[in-house]
Amino acid sequence: MVSQPDLSVNIGGLKIKNPVITASGTFGYGNELTPFYDPSLLGAIIVKGLSLKLIPGNPPPRIVETPCGLLNAIGLANIGIEAFIEEKLPSLFKNKTPIITNIYGHAIKEYAEMAKRIESVDRIAAIEINISCPNVEQGGMAFGTDPDTAAMVTDQVVKNTTKPVIVKLTPNVTDISTIARAVESAGAQAISVTNTFLGMSVDVATRQPKLANIIGGLSGPAIKPMALYLVHKVVANVEIPVIGLGGIMDYQDALEFLLVGASAIQVGTANFINPKAAIEIVNDLTDYCLREKISNINEIIGGLKTNGENHEKIGDKKNK
Repeated sequence: MVSQPDLSVNIGGLKIKNPVITASGTFGYGNELTPFYDPSLLGAIIVKGLSLKLIPGNPPPRIVETPCGLLNAIGLANIGIEAFIEEKLPSLFKNKTPIITNIYGHAIKEYAEMAKRIESVDRIAAIEINISCPNVEQGGMAFGTDPDTAAMVTDQVVKNTTKPVIVKLTPNVTDISTIARAVESAGAQAISVTNTFLGMSVDVATRQPKLANIIGGLSGPAIKPMALYLVHKVVANVEIPVIGLGGIMDYQDALEFLLVGASAIQVGTANFINPKAAIEIVNDLTDYCLREKISNINEIIGGLKTNGENHEKIGDKKNK
């Protein structure tokens, strides 16, 4: 009898059964896709981004399909952290998969308050910080575009929680590695790379933007090569685990991110196209390891070969 491969990975102190995580904003509040499969089979679930108070988001239209991608300008609409804990979280208790909350704010103190509130909730396993939001204290500049501001946000969250803190980076910067090193120095236990790329789409018939917000975030297969490059770059510049995302549609895409050094991956836009995408990737990674006689998924992480030689196994030091 062939033994099943070990797919477990360690993300900044959070051990998960496999490296497949759902991306924030694409899996609702954790229960929406339960009619299709058991979410407890996934490595972890990151719920829709949460703020201190309810936010209605941007007016429609706020989603536009593009060639090989999706533009969204949802505006981070959500029910707020208190409503999530009281109304949504109880139904997730029977789901044994780790729940990760994605949080955001428009001032540093809001991030700190969110961390304090989440700290007392046992069912929440980790916090992912969205630093792609506009900072009202600095004229609307996104927190994640300045290393000092990104570090301050990270520091405030880390100081107010004992849970693993993951920082989700924006790709819309000159040098993402500078931001990555800044949040690592501030105490982040892991980094997610990458959030959506800025983009827009125009209706030539009406000569108007297709999004009411004009500008949106581009995700899906169109961004995968750029996201993969950014993961490769960040992995080479930090010591903490990196979670890769951006256009991952199947297990082969997932393997690319693992090979360049990502310790885990997130599935996002694929959930809208195929609700079973994440669990299919888990199953296909298992089959791949069986075919290739790989007993532990960590053998793959950081295993990129260049010029006939193994890429330095950066993944080794991040997964111990």
